[in-house]
Amino acid sequence: MFHSSTYRVSYGDTDQMAVVYYGNYLEFFERARTEMLRDCGLPYSELERRGWLLMVVEANCRYHAPARYDDLLTFKSAVTEITRVRIKIVTQVWRDDTLLAEGYVVLGSVDKNYRISRLDPEFVHICRKYSLEDQA
Repeated sequence: MFHSSTYRVSYGDTDQMAVVYYGNYLEFFERARTEMLRDCGLPYSELERRGWLLMVVEANCRYHAPARYDDLLTFKSAVTEITRVRIKIVTQVWRDDTLLAEGYVVLGSVDKNYRISRLDPEFVHICRKYSLEDQA
């Protein structure tokens, strides 16, 4: 199941050509991921309180059409892969029925010394709420 959230493009998101600057899409992916985790009951403040640290280890974005100032965007995110130490979250950026961009971020679990650590089983269980893995 996909999680959905919305965001209205601000003037500061756009470049001189009046379209959303390409690098901002990774920020959009982060906004979408943050809202998905918040909806699961895990805002980043709670992740950190529990000592669950996640670092971006890979990011990918494919662009299809431009977003512009004042567009209302819909972000659709889902978990597509969970291993012992990583979680992959895909995100699509839509304006009405037009897919503007899609991509993914892979987050790696680390301890407070930034060494690879196992994802907490409770975190994995909670994230399955928006998993596409179990729907094949």
